[in-house]
Amino acid sequence: MSDRPSDWVPAAPGEPVFKNVNWGGLKTLYVKEVKRFFKVQLQTIWAPAITTLLFLVIFTVALGRSGREVMGVPFADFLAPGLIVMGMIQNAFANSSFSLLVGKIQGNIVDYLMPPLSTGELIAGLIGAAVTRAFLVGFAVWGIMLFYPGVDVAPSHLSAVFWFGLMGSVMLAFFGLITSIWAEKFDHAAAVTNFVVAPLSLLSGTFYSIESLAPTFQAISHANPFFYIISGFRYGFLGIADSPVTFGAFLLLGLNIGLGALCYALLSKGWKLKS
Repeated sequence: MSDRPSDWVPAAPGEPVFKNVNWGGLKTLYVKEVKRFFKVQLQTIWAPAITTLLFLVIFTVALGRSGREVMGVPFADFLAPGLIVMGMIQNAFANSSFSLLVGKIQGNIVDYLMPPLSTGELIAGLIGAAVTRAFLVGFAVWGIMLFYPGVDVAPSHLSAVFWFGLMGSVMLAFFGLITSIWAEKFDHAAAVTNFVVAPLSLLSGTFYSIESLAPTFQAISHANPFFYIISGFRYGFLGIADSPVTFGAFLLLGLNIGLGALCYALLSKGWKLKS
């Protein structure tokens, strides 16, 4: 071994060792985040699935009898796709809004910031895990609904189901990551969940068609990005939508690009993460 200190390390201080993508580190972060929520899968996957199914049971029993139809399809068939994707996006937000926040509260945020991961790799690992949880919840809800009497959840446009499910999950994962960066305690994240995410998802046309609303409320609904997630995902199952599907697909893509850029800027600067 050489006696010169410069020969003790494989690269000069400040010189990046990973020239391209640190695939090993990215995989490790992703697996860590997936294992974190999968260890308590009764709480993170199956409990949301059962809660979503209860919405279906309650609304179909209360409103779905006597052959009621919405947009020309049975009410239960109209309701089911919206409930599936609502469960997906809410859990994508819950997962990503927890990751960095718990690190800040427990004092181990350094575990995310110190490893040789670029900002993009850190975002990819956290968002990827949140989307994975969202799709697991979606599959769980869909699988249970297959056995629910009187509900048809056979997809008619798989590409639309995948695209709007993915775009919705990514959008809420980015929003959750921004919340995790901003929040300083669990109350802050809970406030965003209760006063932003929950109202926007419940008032997005999940339980009704906006065609039945007054023009003013229809305009308000069209300003809600959650509405395009629900409508596009429902189109993937039923082939009908109360919004322009192509417009909604590109709108969600644009929103995700903007939210991704915002996450990248905040993490690069270390806002509320680094002293």
